[in-house]
Amino acid sequence: MQALARWVMRGTPQAAMVALIAALIPWLFWLSAAVAALVTLRRGLGPGLPVVIAAALPAGWWWVQGDAVPLASVLLVTLMATILRARMRWGETLIAGMLVCVVLVQSGIFLPPGGAGPLLEQVRQNSADVDAMLTELSAQGVSSEQLAGMLIGGVTGLVVLLAAVACLALARSWQAGLYNPGGFRDEFHALRLSTKELLLLVGVGVVGVLVSMPMATMLAWIPLLVAGIALVHGWIGLKGMSGFWLVGFYVLLLTTWPTILVVLLLAVVDTFADFRARLAGNHR
Repeated sequence: MQALARWVMRGTPQAAMVALIAALIPWLFWLSAAVAALVTLRRGLGPGLPVVIAAALPAGWWWVQGDAVPLASVLLVTLMATILRARMRWGETLIAGMLVCVVLVQSGIFLPPGGAGPLLEQVRQNSADVDAMLTELSAQGVSSEQLAGMLIGGVTGLVVLLAAVACLALARSWQAGLYNPGGFRDEFHALRLSTKELLLLVGVGVVGVLVSMPMATMLAWIPLLVAGIALVHGWIGLKGMSGFWLVGFYVLLLTTWPTILVVLLLAVVDTFADFRARLAGNHR
């Protein structure tokens, strides 16, 4: 992948061609988004605009076909790359991406053509249990179509935000590999939310509950999760532990909810305690 990044950065035509082709191929939109982010991180939004457009045009075609994920991912990761380049703070970048994703979910662009109704009806026909559950909810005054739309939009928004964060991290690692070897590792290991950033996330979560926007509450913990993952990476790096510990960590993270909760809690405490600074001080 590093060889591809090196070739892409030789010129705008190469970068635009890779972004265009990758965006055309189903499930390769992440590569297109990462290329757009790499050029934006290195050269800025203005010089990188042709590459972003090259990625956005095929992604826009997929949106017309009913799949908004590629276009939303390309635009979101470009925005985040622009902010990261300007501010050099991952916390601000992640929060900005999260807020934009909340707006996208609330706008309904992630709903399938025709809304959630047709898909909901199909699910009810294929599952008697789901049909019974939705019938019971309807009897209690809950709109099953609204609930389904909220669920579809929220899950899709979550996928888009996670994909954008992953693409941005990939682009940043490419950039470091080409121009600052080891820089991404140091930058990611140092990722830690400030008190103001943590309070802002808590505020978004509370507002989401108060105004009946559960998707805002759900998406608000993504920056915190990334900070927690960075904490684990930094801790293992400072301890000089084997990479197998990271493999085990990700297996637990992807398979058990308690691990996610522990990581979130550690990220909250780290905002005030700064575990890595304490550990680094003990190693002196």
